[in-house]
Amino acid sequence: MLERLYVMLMKEFIELKRDRWAIFRLVVPLVLQVVIYGYAATFTVNHVATAVLDLDRSQASRNLISHFAAAGRFDIVDRTDDERRITHDIDTDQATVAVLIHPGFEQDLNNGRSAALEVVVDGTNSNTALIAAGYVSQIVAQFEAENSTDDRRPDTQVAPRTVTVSLQERPWFNESLDDRWFFIPGVIGTLTLMQVMSLTAFAIVREREVGTLEQVMVSPIRPFEFILGKTLPFFLIGLGDIALVATIGVLWFRVPFVGSPWIMLLGACLFLLAALGLGLLLSAFSRTQQQAFALNFFLLNPLFILSGFAFPISAMPKVLQWLTIINPLRYFLVVIRAVFLKGAGIDVLWPDFAAMAILGTGMLTLSVMRFRKSLD
Repeated sequence: MLERLYVMLMKEFIELKRDRWAIFRLVVPLVLQVVIYGYAATFTVNHVATAVLDLDRSQASRNLISHFAAAGRFDIVDRTDDERRITHDIDTDQATVAVLIHPGFEQDLNNGRSAALEVVVDGTNSNTALIAAGYVSQIVAQFEAENSTDDRRPDTQVAPRTVTVSLQERPWFNESLDDRWFFIPGVIGTLTLMQVMSLTAFAIVREREVGTLEQVMVSPIRPFEFILGKTLPFFLIGLGDIALVATIGVLWFRVPFVGSPWIMLLGACLFLLAALGLGLLLSAFSRTQQQAFALNFFLLNPLFILSGFAFPISAMPKVLQWLTIINPLRYFLVVIRAVFLKGAGIDVLWPDFAAMAILGTGMLTLSVMRFRKSLD
């Protein structure tokens, strides 16, 4: 058996060596996607175009505007005295946020009254609007805290201070709240699943399409050995993909790796077994490469959306939350993020390991049974 399996492995690697563009297709698109995801997949909003209408023209209003400019999140693109100009900036997408300071702003602050500040946010892009509104709240809270410590009118009677509670945030595992630390580990699982599934499905379908599958099956090799020999190279390629993307994430994007590489390797092996099972399942239901491509595209999108890569599973409807149970990518993302950022071990991650092992074994069994039936 080992000799026949070795022959199959050598056959696959010889085919890979003869294909001049194979290494390019395996490495370059993967690296490009990692870089693109690393820079583009982010919830951070910077350089928000901001218009300012300052009708108070006081030291306090100018101080507040300087807080917006110094925050680094807002770019002041227009300063005007005409309220209609603010409406025009929002309507024509020249500004996403407008800050309106009405007359009497500084006087209200000095008299201890609540000073009104009007902020207009373009809600066309709800995600950007919500994040920008959150930044505005932080800047205004900082401005308010600075002014509350100033006794501007020491000669006036000041109301007695009331007891206040101040909440101090202390993020764990990602103190700077850099969302690349969240996305880059997720990219490792997502890109690996895409490549391993595609390679497995197309390779076997290609054998059937060009007519070499029947020639191999009439040889002394058994169907199980053929399937194992056909998929084992893609298992090794998958491990190489994970190592490559993880290295880029650590060295280029500075994502910390604080866990054990052996825990990472165990999770990667279990995940790749499930990915290979899915690829085999696609190949068993496909007669041509076009069919394999269509099924691959149809299956990868739901796996990506229901994995928790970008959208929290807890926010999904209950029906979709139940569907995520059969998604191996969901468990691998939990494992890889926990190993990267938290240094978690098997004592914490064993439920995810067990789920991937069950899914991998089940999908490999179903795909092999279906594949054997398709050969008969």
